[in-house]
Amino acid sequence: MTHISLEALTQQSAFDGQPATLVTLTNHQGMSIVFMDIGATWLSCQVPVQGKPREVLLGVATMDDFNKQTSFLGATVGRYANRIANGQFQHDGKTYQLTANQEQHTLHGGVQGWSHCRWEIVESSAQHVVFSIDSADGDQGFPGNVHAQVTYTLTDDNQVRIDYAATTDATTPVNMTNHAYFNLMGANDGYQIVDDTLVIKADDYLPTDQLGIPLEQGLTPVEGTAFDFRQPHTIGERLLDEPQLKMVNGYDHSYFLGDTSIDQEIASLTAADKSLTMTIFTDKPAIQLYTGNFLEGTPGRTGEDYHIYQGIALETQYLPDSPNHPEWPHESCWLSPGDDYQSTTIYQFGA
Repeated sequence: MTHISLEALTQQSAFDGQPATLVTLTNHQGMSIVFMDIGATWLSCQVPVQGKPREVLLGVATMDDFNKQTSFLGATVGRYANRIANGQFQHDGKTYQLTANQEQHTLHGGVQGWSHCRWEIVESSAQHVVFSIDSADGDQGFPGNVHAQVTYTLTDDNQVRIDYAATTDATTPVNMTNHAYFNLMGANDGYQIVDDTLVIKADDYLPTDQLGIPLEQGLTPVEGTAFDFRQPHTIGERLLDEPQLKMVNGYDHSYFLGDTSIDQEIASLTAADKSLTMTIFTDKPAIQLYTGNFLEGTPGRTGEDYHIYQGIALETQYLPDSPNHPEWPHESCWLSPGDDYQSTTIYQFGA
């Protein structure tokens, strides 16, 4: 494994002229994970495999590279993860116009979403860290003053637990996730993820247009399609088998999980050599599968750029564009005054 120091991230100023702060968590199994207050970003995830640490998370080595990359590597994204069509939604008879950052659409919260902000480190210990952010009314066009927190916990059974929380003083859509890219064979070592084996326990997926906006047909059964991962399949086996996949050079689609609970396994990823498996648990109703179709040219840790299919993102969230689809069958993405947004996702690593 290639070992890379992350200290250079603190030696260059971030967007606000101040250096980033890094927090490292370790457990009694020898697992180590690193976070940064810029974007409440998950920077590194080193898992012991056959007695040696293996870096399984894509990331950068310098602040300059962090600023250059547009792939949201490991960042906490919000207020609304994924797409909002035409950067607009309506609520209570009023139309809200958001900042657009993917042609006319809003992706991952807008031009200056939470992934690009400095979060406050509220508390930290050897095995957990809490970040918080205050997002003002009108931030990127969203209504309401929102206070949000994300808590990362590393357990002694190699779980990375992510707890999200938020409150608001005016009704607003909230959809928080982490945009980690995983490569279980070794994120610094040039492997692609096409030979990894994936399971997603979902009966339906959401077809989209070329920019990821859901099509009118809505949720569609995976049965008989290349989107069916209910039984284990390698990612590359059917990677470009259908027009939906050819259009975006791979998978970049949301799967509907239905009613979930945090003790219920919803997905798993196994390294090509079977040496490591990552199991995912969530209480969110959907998960976005993105196979790194546009990673080419993204700065990596080793001084070389990442390439296509070098990482996979499995982002737990609401379905994309949910504010414009009240007919969809899941808990509302709207957060109202007096309510608490709470969600948990767990990534567990084991042989």
